[in-house]
Amino acid sequence: MSNSVLSRMSSHAAESTTPALEVRDLSKTFPLGGFLSHRSVRALSNVDLTLERAEIVALVGESGSGKSTLARCIARLEKPSTGQVLLDGVDVLKRDRFQASREYRSQLQMVFQDPFGSLNPVHRVEHFLRRSLAIHGKAGSEAHTRARLEKLMTTVGLQVDMLNSYPHELSGGQRQRVAIARALAVEPQVILADEPTSMLDVSVRIGILNLMRKLRDDQGISMLYITHDLASARYLADRIAVMFAGELVEEGESLELLANPAHPYTQLLVSAVPDPARAGSYDPVRRAGLRQAVMASTSCAFDGDAEQPCSAGHPVRHRVGGVDNQHWVRCHLYRPRAGAASNALTTESQASA
Repeated sequence: MSNSVLSRMSSHAAESTTPALEVRDLSKTFPLGGFLSHRSVRALSNVDLTLERAEIVALVGESGSGKSTLARCIARLEKPSTGQVLLDGVDVLKRDRFQASREYRSQLQMVFQDPFGSLNPVHRVEHFLRRSLAIHGKAGSEAHTRARLEKLMTTVGLQVDMLNSYPHELSGGQRQRVAIARALAVEPQVILADEPTSMLDVSVRIGILNLMRKLRDDQGISMLYITHDLASARYLADRIAVMFAGELVEEGESLELLANPAHPYTQLLVSAVPDPARAGSYDPVRRAGLRQAVMASTSCAFDGDAEQPCSAGHPVRHRVGGVDNQHWVRCHLYRPRAGAASNALTTESQASA
């Protein structure tokens, strides 16, 4: 680990209560039908998410749930309609009003889903890493730069002679490791990984997940891991946040949340995971109906039952389990488990305190 990373980590030791990244009340709508149209589609709705230092949070949900849109808003590749993005407690949307500063880009990096599409095929691997170092003022002398390049390659598990390779000469897993090395070149505090293993062979996915965990353990990098794969989320993440129709509906420690899913949507996701020990209860017809109900719903996006109170108003957060449990759910239908009624339900203001 470089001296600058060690210095940065130690400088924040006294500020451990300040999250590495915090999203507050973030919303994003996209217009439909051109500039003169008043129609729009809601992609994100009042999202609140916290990423602590040296923590991995998995953001899970189906395609179209808003996971990548949230990541792109955090990375300043999309402009949020409303809300705040705080890095080290600083509201970057207010500080850098029109576009992300170079400082912000050096603090937060994104690894994209397609490792080939994110690498220009006409350049060698060395070009990608050198360019990152040069743009962010970390190149130094030729000897220093060369040593840095070699260190980046070994850190991500690649041979140094692959610096002379073109992307098409590498496997998918190797290309994704190059993308991770490019992100590491600027010594970020936070990495947004948008489904980094979904386009890779199953046999190499575990290597990328282990690399991400090692980077967190060795360098203290915080990571937002976006995925639709609950198995990898359980393996890698400290916490899991479940997104449906642009809203976070449940969040908690990974093992606890998957063992005791409280929201109907989370229960559907868990039931869809193949498990020889039980018969799946996943209902694709119900899922399709819920998808259509999202656009018409004026309260809860999961409103699909006229006999339930879902249309009465937007659900607040309830704590699942004891008062010290960080597992919460946003659902009218949640009921505490037997014997936990005294402390299981917590209102929105109490849950966020």
